[in-house]
Amino acid sequence: MPFACIYVPNFPVAAALCAELQLQAQPVAIFEGKPPLGKIIAVNEKAEGIAPGMTKAQAELCTELALRPRSPLQESATHAALLDCAQSFSPCVEDAACNTALLDLAGMESLFGSLPEISRAISNRAITLGLAANVAIASNPDAAALAARGFSGVTVIPAGKEAERLGNLPLEVLFPNPLETNHLNADQKKSADSLLETFDRWGICNLRALAALPEIALSERLGQEGLHLQQLARGAAARTLVPVGAPQIFEEAVELEHAIVLLEPLAFLLNCLLEQLCARLASRALATQELRLTLELENCSFRNRQSKISNQQFLRTLRLPQPMLDAKVFLKLLQLDLNAHPPGAPIVKIHLAAEPAHPRCAQGGLFLPPSPEPEKLELTLARIASMVGENNVGAVELLDTHHPQGFRMRRFVSEAPRKSEREKASDMSEEKSVVTALRRFRPPLRAHVTLENSQPMRVACAKKKDVQGEVLWKAGPWRASGDWWEREAWSREEWDLALRNGEAVSFYRLVHDLLGGNWFVEGTYD
Repeated sequence: MPFACIYVPNFPVAAALCAELQLQAQPVAIFEGKPPLGKIIAVNEKAEGIAPGMTKAQAELCTELALRPRSPLQESATHAALLDCAQSFSPCVEDAACNTALLDLAGMESLFGSLPEISRAISNRAITLGLAANVAIASNPDAAALAARGFSGVTVIPAGKEAERLGNLPLEVLFPNPLETNHLNADQKKSADSLLETFDRWGICNLRALAALPEIALSERLGQEGLHLQQLARGAAARTLVPVGAPQIFEEAVELEHAIVLLEPLAFLLNCLLEQLCARLASRALATQELRLTLELENCSFRNRQSKISNQQFLRTLRLPQPMLDAKVFLKLLQLDLNAHPPGAPIVKIHLAAEPAHPRCAQGGLFLPPSPEPEKLELTLARIASMVGENNVGAVELLDTHHPQGFRMRRFVSEAPRKSEREKASDMSEEKSVVTALRRFRPPLRAHVTLENSQPMRVACAKKKDVQGEVLWKAGPWRASGDWWEREAWSREEWDLALRNGEAVSFYRLVHDLLGGNWFVEGTYD
């Protein structure tokens, strides 16, 4: 039964590089603690002359070095990306450490090909997620973990060749780095240092020498722990994986060393985070319908009515009409939203979260008119909203009221709603009847009305000369307000009129405001 291991070496640096892709070509050092106690805990290969244990002040003497604080948020996001990569190839995944994931590949060869092909596919998926990982496949999970820690790149160990391939590895691969593990306590770390010191005194420097020791003598001196380490060195340890049910949490975060004020550098960082989120969602065959951007501000001395700001946080939520997966579209939508609602203070931390959703599945009909792509349509609507306002863009929804202005604007969705059988029947009956549409004047036209026996006989509008003439026909009045229970109930009278202006005859809606005593022409009938 084959097992695979995905191991991310130098995990604190890998987490920083995953959040800031532009640092991959620079020397990078990660420090922990505040000055003067801050010390370097990890460096990449390009950081020559910088070693863990140096103080931050000593490392700052290197002008080309990029210093970054250790970020639990970035490491958590990188760990989640590692699990996403593993679970895209196997349903049985063990969360061995923050930088290590073990996979059960039983039955996966029929889906992904041979074991070398699977290992290369896992490595390529990790690179897509921004992870420089070592991938190893062996007949048991512990042998795969040792090979991933000891060999760089992709390694496939045939069954029965574990002891031969692992023999040249140093003993340090048996003990994970304390900075890169999530299950070792202080006593276990002390015991690991003691065992390494003991093996060093015995002259044991690699796994082959440990595997060749007599079992009885080793057990007498080190007990069951020594025998377990020998089984690991021989690649003969067997156990079952403890699968993890990782929650579908898709979040990316970056902590800034220096606060940023302009939206242009913010857009550059958002692009990196969005690409990471989209890659993680794609690895799970998912999309997103909601993005939540949280910016931690350097100071917060005001409140914006259009945005929710509390505890020095600026929150913006981007809700999409359909599940999407396009980092460029997301970035443009966030830029338009931030231009309309700027944070108003320097930004020190960026947190971006995506709500997963299943991708939309739609098939166009041969005889249906083409419709615009949802991504392009949403982007176009966002650009229009930035010019005319959010409340003026969308689809009109009628409210369940008799109020003359009883409608509201809702988010426009390109999909046509499915009609029930009752609605279809009502549509057919409407087709057989004559339908008259009222086109409202916005704002209504102020009118001068001549009355006879409290009924309009002649109408004239100063602003529109063609809306005037004698009343040939009238119907009404109808008293209305929309809300009869309010204090100003029945506040208007409505008349339907036919006016003759010369030889032309037109139909209009005339309204008498009972509270103000004014007359208005509200619209014309088609």
